[in-house]
Amino acid sequence: MSHRDHYEVLGVSRSATQEEIKVAFRKQAAVHHPDRNPDDPKAAIRFKELNAAYQVLADPQRRSMYDRFGHRAEEPGSPFSSGGPFAGGVVDFSEIAIDGILGDLLGVFGVGRGDKGDLKRELEITFEEAAFGVTKTMTYDRIVGCTDCRGSGSAPGYAADTCDACNGRGRVRFQQGILPIAVERVCQRCKGKGSVVTHPCSSCRGSGLMKSANTIEVTIPPGVEHGATRVVSGAGNRPRPDKPAGDLELEIQVAAHPFFRRAGDDVLCTVPVTFTQAALGAEVEVPTLDGRGKLRVPAGTQPGTTLRIKNKGMPKRAGIGRGDQRIEVTVEVPTSLTPRQRELLEELAKELGEDVSPQRRGFMDKLRDFFG
Repeated sequence: MSHRDHYEVLGVSRSATQEEIKVAFRKQAAVHHPDRNPDDPKAAIRFKELNAAYQVLADPQRRSMYDRFGHRAEEPGSPFSSGGPFAGGVVDFSEIAIDGILGDLLGVFGVGRGDKGDLKRELEITFEEAAFGVTKTMTYDRIVGCTDCRGSGSAPGYAADTCDACNGRGRVRFQQGILPIAVERVCQRCKGKGSVVTHPCSSCRGSGLMKSANTIEVTIPPGVEHGATRVVSGAGNRPRPDKPAGDLELEIQVAAHPFFRRAGDDVLCTVPVTFTQAALGAEVEVPTLDGRGKLRVPAGTQPGTTLRIKNKGMPKRAGIGRGDQRIEVTVEVPTSLTPRQRELLEELAKELGEDVSPQRRGFMDKLRDFFG
């Protein structure tokens, strides 16, 4: 569809000033307004054409794009149209997260992903603290606003001057030769502040920021796992005096325990028993998260057998009840025997024979079959 030239519609030259364009539109609108031409069905069409031309030429950015590309700059789907990502021919690369080669190239021009001030620290807790929860106090260093200059960066009695590179906007616009658009980025002289410190604060050297120790209390819920994270909002670094502090991310490190290991909601533990306790059965003392406990070892318990104590494990992640404590039994073999002890064991071995050793008897049967 063909369109009349916007300048022709308003009756002005291409060198017309913004004021001349405004005056021309008012005159034309007064003549062609539909209310003044109730009997002319084409008046509404002419007025719509006038309004469209004025909307483009009254906006310096849209006018610039129209001068370069004509009506194509305003076509639906055009990246330079009013609804496009490069409306008016201006793109702000500093607001776009750019990675890879393009990000490296743009980094040369000072364009990159901004620092949000987020911090990451580790917090070590004991196995018992992980099981039952704890409130820990921790102190760490972070960047905060300078207390002496209150973040202004200027020495007492002085104020920052307006940046002459960006005229206080904090952003500058430049034309890329290979692109038909104006590129906008943070002003490198004032770093986006719009002002420049001429008499810097002696404490922060004009940055408006300083390092300070920060102490916080962190509540760890029961049942937390090793490697879990907790985020404390606003407890990170302040990237700039005029920006809020980032977040602090804590990675939970659960210290190793001399007795316990974790498997989901269950707690694992290895308990040694004597040969006679395993053979005859016995009640032995075992460690639990709740303190000392008793475990009944059944007669004839084999090495490697796992026994359970109900509800002595970790609080379940669903929030109801606890897991179990699983206890692996190991049988200790005497390493130093007196002559009398050896004599008694030899008599016991003769007395027992193979009838009470079904595992060994089965193994020997398989061994004989294997060797033919």
